[in-house]
Amino acid sequence: MGLNSLSSLQRRGYIFLVVAVILVITATVAIAQPPFACDASKPSTSGFTFCRTDLPIRQRAEDLVSRLTLDEKVAQLVNNAPAIPRLGVPAYQWWSEALHGVANAGPGVSFQGTVKAATSFPQVILTAASFDTELWYRIGQVIGKEARAVYNSGQAKGMTFWAPNINIFRDPRWGRGQETPGEDPSTTGKYAVSYVRGVQGDSFEGGSQLIKDGYLQASACCKHFTAYDLDRWDNVTRYAFDAKVTAQDLADTYQPPFKSCIQDGKASGIMCAYNQVNGVPNCADYKLLTTTARGKWGFDGYITSDCDAVSIIYTNQGYAKVPEDAVADVLKAGMDVNCGDYLKTYTKTAVEQKKLPEAELDRALTNLFAIRVRLGLFNGDPTKLLFGQIDATQVCTEDHKNLALEAARDGIVLLKNNEKILPLPKHQQLSLAVIGPNANTLKTLQGNYYGPPCISVYPLQALQNYVKTGIRYVPGCDNVACTTASIQDAVTVAREVDYVVLIMGLDQTQEREDFDRVDLLLPGKQQELITEVARAAKKPVVLVLLCGGPVDVLFAKNDAKIGSIVWAGYPGEAGGTALAQIIFGEHNPGGRLPVTWYPNDYVRVPMTDMRMRPDPETGYPGRTYRFYQGKKVFEFGDGLSYTVYSYHFTSVSKNKFHLPTSAFIDVKSASSSSRYASVSDIGSEACENMKFNVTIGVENQGEMAGKHPVLLFVRRDEASQQRHGQLVGFQPVSLKAREKGEVEFVVSPCEHVSVADEVGVMMIQEGAHFLTVGDQEYEFTAVAASP
Repeated sequence: MGLNSLSSLQRRGYIFLVVAVILVITATVAIAQPPFACDASKPSTSGFTFCRTDLPIRQRAEDLVSRLTLDEKVAQLVNNAPAIPRLGVPAYQWWSEALHGVANAGPGVSFQGTVKAATSFPQVILTAASFDTELWYRIGQVIGKEARAVYNSGQAKGMTFWAPNINIFRDPRWGRGQETPGEDPSTTGKYAVSYVRGVQGDSFEGGSQLIKDGYLQASACCKHFTAYDLDRWDNVTRYAFDAKVTAQDLADTYQPPFKSCIQDGKASGIMCAYNQVNGVPNCADYKLLTTTARGKWGFDGYITSDCDAVSIIYTNQGYAKVPEDAVADVLKAGMDVNCGDYLKTYTKTAVEQKKLPEAELDRALTNLFAIRVRLGLFNGDPTKLLFGQIDATQVCTEDHKNLALEAARDGIVLLKNNEKILPLPKHQQLSLAVIGPNANTLKTLQGNYYGPPCISVYPLQALQNYVKTGIRYVPGCDNVACTTASIQDAVTVAREVDYVVLIMGLDQTQEREDFDRVDLLLPGKQQELITEVARAAKKPVVLVLLCGGPVDVLFAKNDAKIGSIVWAGYPGEAGGTALAQIIFGEHNPGGRLPVTWYPNDYVRVPMTDMRMRPDPETGYPGRTYRFYQGKKVFEFGDGLSYTVYSYHFTSVSKNKFHLPTSAFIDVKSASSSSRYASVSDIGSEACENMKFNVTIGVENQGEMAGKHPVLLFVRRDEASQQRHGQLVGFQPVSLKAREKGEVEFVVSPCEHVSVADEVGVMMIQEGAHFLTVGDQEYEFTAVAASP
């Protein structure tokens, strides 16, 4: 029955009903607003001292805490903090996620409202492959802006986002290595600084007036503090693992990223990790949380546990004798909020049993409410204040989507390109087969900790845009595990086309949180499928690998029938488009590996062995490019291009620097007779005076424009076996065909040339050192200053 068949009265009633529904929907949207305190329209609460914006932030937080009862205090110590109606304080959710885009992986954010999606950038391991700090900062800016937009749209219960993950990708089997910037502490630290500054609203250089005044666009949280890089391996879980870490490895591998995140990035949050380090749970370690983070590094923010990390101190680790002891241990250590309910359940009894002074609750709550004040949530309606104009229209903008595409393109790494199979010709008729379980999926592109993306383009869809005659597609495997493979179908198609692109690798069924790999091989029958297709194809095939962690593809590297290997990580919402643009030559790849790719026999090394340095006596090979002694499939920093770059040292402002004689210390070493100077004894002024400038000339000797990062390393005298080298820095450079350019570095011997001794003291070795870039090197010398 149509509207025209109704009576006049019925039509009026129907129209009234429709209008009423529209008004209800509109009103519902209109009243969706972010939760906040100190509403000026409510004099009963706006007059509180903690609502006075003219007072210092910490004073306001202390005033609020002083008004709380013990029960109210206890309730605020968990991630899902309830409202305090009598003070006009709304509920707050501390747990939100934004690893590579605002996500609904935590309870703090919803996409059921005006904002339906957010920009989904590449998984961090691929973004790191760009070695571009400005790109990382711009990504952080977008995430921070979209986070604020989601909050302003009434779709977030908090503005504290638990990212970035800056643990070192120490072991290639680690399921969460994909979330990190890789294996190099310096790179990881620089990523942390760029991301945090972008998210929190700071300038690229840091030190903006906004941050100096204490305010935040959104809050970033550096995790997992510290030495956390094992989830579940050989019946060992992160919940009970006691990481035995030397002072030496803590000093120059595990701690530097967190120090950078705090001191340079000014992160407003830290998450303490599940595991123990040398017998002490991270969340109960006063020396770690208070002495080091707050004391030595000047941390000013809140510290959260990982989820249920307090409970396991009693249940899994047996460190605490009773639950109240676990609660007392973490709060006395300096932790502030518990992801989970353990503190809500046991804190009051811990206080009543005199295990915990109430002052520790006040300390933690002051830190927590100070963050909420810094976010502008106690200044009245935040949509009418700083950042209040950031709304839903500023999510998934064209600029943001283009940045996601740029990040994917700049991160993708070309690892092999024999006979210049790539790029494929795009201006002529060709037949193409696309084979592989990762070719026609969006979920794989996003990795983990993701939200609904702005756009969805599968690799297969993107490649179809370049092939007018259509693509022959064969999945080849039932799924990524590839327990069943249709090899003959794939071989038949491969024989009939001009080119074959295989899109293989891993996904979250193979590597993820709480799930480490047992080997480094491609799953199931993937290798057999690749080899048979390559053997049948008319031309050498292109192998694309979607994966976070490294895989042993030595078979493909050595197979002449596999012409090209491309690592695309988990490239995000624009990853399919980026991959197609690289395969067909619209973009020149320039990414470089941020991790070492080991052969599969590396899995003989226990994941539980935290040592970084090799031990020749036992055959322990060491870890990462800085220390590993063994065969590699691909090396840290590897990456090709469609052009050829050459490098030379244009100028170096010093070829010698002087170490104060007073700084030399007695170091006994069987492998070296050199002397060492302590960095702390050298002093900050002398360290500053030692710095020197290095200019690298770069030439694009090919016929295609390109962008790539220039990586500068330093290594010690070749006679020393203690260290293979260290990345000094990196700078991206864009050059047209046949164009020349320069990049500049500042080398700080106290930072870049120093190494840790066995007790964690940073030292500089007297003698020869070498700067290296590409196949070029430059010698400089550390000498004792004249008395």
